Amino acid sequence: MNSRRSWLIPTGLIALTNIPSLGGAARLSDLAANGAVTADNARFHAMPLPVVLHIVAALIYCFAGAFQFAPRFRRRHPRWHRASGWVLVPAGLMVAVSGVWMTLTYAFPPPDGLAVKIERLIVGPAMFAAIILAIVAVRGRNIAAHRAWMIRAYALAQGAGTQALTQLPWILLVGPTGTVSRAVLMGAAWLINVLVAEWIIRRHPMGSGSPRTRRPVPAGARRVMTGVR
Repeated sequence: MNSRRSWLIPTGLIALTNIPSLGGAARLSDLAANGAVTADNARFHAMPLPVVLHIVAALIYCFAGAFQFAPRFRRRHPRWHRASGWVLVPAGLMVAVSGVWMTLTYAFPPPDGLAVKIERLIVGPAMFAAIILAIVAVRGRNIAAHRAWMIRAYALAQGAGTQALTQLPWILLVGPTGTVSRAVLMGAAWLINVLVAEWIIRRHPMGSGSPRTRRPVPAGARRVMTGVR
């Protein structure tokens, strides 16, 4: 893979992250400026901590995580790859925890219904579990499993960007989403991301993950929580 092609995936991921990041930045700006309270943002002004943590953690996780998909960059900067894990892992866990926190405490306005709430309560714990399994795998020197679980966690975190893409055609062609259509389109976005993640994992395997095929890890790196490999 040449240098230009190796940056196609991370560039696409950064572009995908830019979509929800604009809304997130606007939300943070509104809260920082103590903007006007409306029916759409009253819940955030009443309890800003979970949404602020979610936005900041998601921006860090999605932007920095995109560089883990650049093979040449990882090979040329192995120390950055390992050190970034100390940022990516806490940020990813915070994305998952704050997402569940908001789902359980905020009264989301229509068209978010029970189905969307259930989807969020599935995705948040699934992402949290994937990151924990990735940590366990790297501590056990199972790099293939570590890579696979981190890719899955990142795919779930990128749901907001893909949801904008799945909902935009509907809004342009049909109109505002309803309770059912929103649940279907949001769920479809997470499903697309998971399927793409599994395709990447299987297309570029790193061994079966059995003890005989595990790649050795330097002793100094065994205690390091790393990002996607």
